[in-house]
Amino acid sequence: MNKEDYEILRQTFRQEAAELLSELETSLLDLERAPRDTEVISSIFRTFHTLKGSSAICGLDEVSRLTHHIETVYDLVRSGKILADKKLIDLTLAAIDFIKEMIDSPQSFSHVEIDRRERILDSFRKLLPESLVEGQPMGQTGGDVRFPQPVKEKQITCRIHFRPSPNIFLYGTDPVLLLNELRGLGECTVVAQTEGVPDLYTLNQDFCYTSWDVILTTDRGINTVKDVFVFVEDESELQFDIIDNGTNSLEEKDCKKLGEILLEKRDLSYEDLERVLKNRKPIGTILVEEGLVGPGKVQSALAEQEHFHQVRERRLKEDAISNMRVSSEKLDKLVNLVGELVTVQARLSQAALCWNDPGLISIVEEVERLTDDLRDNTMNIRLVPIRTLFNRFKRLVRDLSKELGKEVELVTEGAETEMDKTIIEKLNDPLVHLIRNSIDHGIEIPQTRQIGGKPRKGTLHLSAEHSGPYVLIKVRDDGVGFDREMIHVKAVEKGLIQADSKLSDKELFLLVFVPGFSTARNVTNVSGRGVGLDVVKKSIGDLRGSIEIHSQRDVGTTVVLKLPLTLAIIDGFLTKIGDEHFVFPLSLVEECIELAREDSTRAHHLNIINVRGSAVPYARLRDTFMIFGDPPSIEQIVITRIGRNRVGFVVDQVIGGHQTVIKNLGRFYQNVKGVSGATILGDGTVAIILDVPKLVDVEDEEDTDHRRGGTADEHSGAEHCNRGSVGG
Repeated sequence: MNKEDYEILRQTFRQEAAELLSELETSLLDLERAPRDTEVISSIFRTFHTLKGSSAICGLDEVSRLTHHIETVYDLVRSGKILADKKLIDLTLAAIDFIKEMIDSPQSFSHVEIDRRERILDSFRKLLPESLVEGQPMGQTGGDVRFPQPVKEKQITCRIHFRPSPNIFLYGTDPVLLLNELRGLGECTVVAQTEGVPDLYTLNQDFCYTSWDVILTTDRGINTVKDVFVFVEDESELQFDIIDNGTNSLEEKDCKKLGEILLEKRDLSYEDLERVLKNRKPIGTILVEEGLVGPGKVQSALAEQEHFHQVRERRLKEDAISNMRVSSEKLDKLVNLVGELVTVQARLSQAALCWNDPGLISIVEEVERLTDDLRDNTMNIRLVPIRTLFNRFKRLVRDLSKELGKEVELVTEGAETEMDKTIIEKLNDPLVHLIRNSIDHGIEIPQTRQIGGKPRKGTLHLSAEHSGPYVLIKVRDDGVGFDREMIHVKAVEKGLIQADSKLSDKELFLLVFVPGFSTARNVTNVSGRGVGLDVVKKSIGDLRGSIEIHSQRDVGTTVVLKLPLTLAIIDGFLTKIGDEHFVFPLSLVEECIELAREDSTRAHHLNIINVRGSAVPYARLRDTFMIFGDPPSIEQIVITRIGRNRVGFVVDQVIGGHQTVIKNLGRFYQNVKGVSGATILGDGTVAIILDVPKLVDVEDEEDTDHRRGGTADEHSGAEHCNRGSVGG
């Protein structure tokens, strides 16, 4: 393997290791709640076994050595010799952190890291009962800890058929190492099957053509035998048969004939055996003729044989679910190409309509259908369950609760909810800040909760659910809730609002997202500097999402993040002002109504219109984007809903629905408020995609500036707090 292939192998291992270590953290936290859960224990053991084999293949010997010893400890846990208590969980989590560092920077492994590894191993050793520890004390083993020998079970003999994937060498795995590991488990006989090896002219040196049959007598148990193949089981043909469970006598085994063994191994069919033995009567016929058993009994035995044969064959033919790892760069390129295809398809549809050729229109409609299917399937490829994100926070909640002296339980719901992978990757930091604030400021210490009649342990609830084209992520705690009076006082001190301002809870609570705003009396390592929630607001805004806060004193707080399913393609609502095109996200559009000049005159130019008895404020996008020219006599108002409020935007003409492929505008337009991107229309022109929530903020700032006589920047913190503005 050349250097480039070796680096690719290591990079693949780093990606897989990150997933495995994340799964380990989740499993360990589950084990902490249920220390005797055998399924979780086995999962932890198998994961460490996989890490051990993978790291050894990649040349990360230190990682392999450490995971080997931890695997040995959890083998003892699995066999019931030691209990997975809190000390063991804490130590294993610390070891996982160290393994992450070793994988990320294998070249920087020094004597300091070696000492740290030895301290971790020594700590594991101290957790074991003295009766289970063999070997010399630390310091006399050449820098290695001698862990106890694996627990012996009843001796069994098993038959193993191992046919690796032809590509196994390309994955960096050597099957001979696996066979040698089997030899270390007991008395082992290995027979190589080379019938599949082609001649030299067609042989590919990178392929494995050999399979192996193994007879193994061991006292380690069948699970230990199967664990040897954990890393390759999905890509290999594997079969395990226990042919002696330790209770059969040798005489019984010696009576087994060659034909029976070949039949058991399915190396010989009944038909071929009968053909070879055609000069001999079948054993069933002989038994019936001699009167030893009746014909019905023989038929029943044959039926049983046939039944198990069919079941075994069916299981072997069942298709296993396979996953293929694809780099995010390739996936992004595919999405971009699909986006370009959608744009070209729109141009093709428009051209076909202009030419008015029925035959061409029929073909274009078929292309449109296929393009829509391709677009939907490509978007679905990008969707991944949010479970991977939620699992990261179990460790955070555990460590943070311990640091702050609180008892907090994390409850997750809707972990199967799918979102765009890009959005999930960018959600980590905002959710970390929200969780840290909930634990630090929201949930009380156990004694305070008991005095208030609450359970000692606080609950942090993290959930996700679909809501149309959006995903709602809720972070809810049962803590003290927001102190409305304190927030009001702090806002007045910072000049965000007037002392006599009458704000709703929703408007007031949103002030906590203003940069530098904090109600904390003391600055801690966790929070108190007024930075975290500002990061949350910016990050969610960049994802074209919105935030709502619901809080009740002494009951708790809920923060709701509303985020789009994907950032690549959206259903849009196309409008026009002069020669310019603008696209509204269709999910925000409720309806469209006409606005005649006399309607505006009757309202005394207050930009408010009566929609079936409800007053709806509106803004003129012609003025917002400074588009010159005279508007038509009858304009259109696009009514949108932002949270609980309805806001209208005046345009010249409504065109209708449009499949919108979002394109970035580049750095030059990065700070333009109210614009989230652009798209290319069927005729090649560019349409601006509107960021409606931020557009409302822009109108609010202008309204605030007009009424206060200041600049928008001076009052940027109060952008949500103007009840008479567009957003109110």
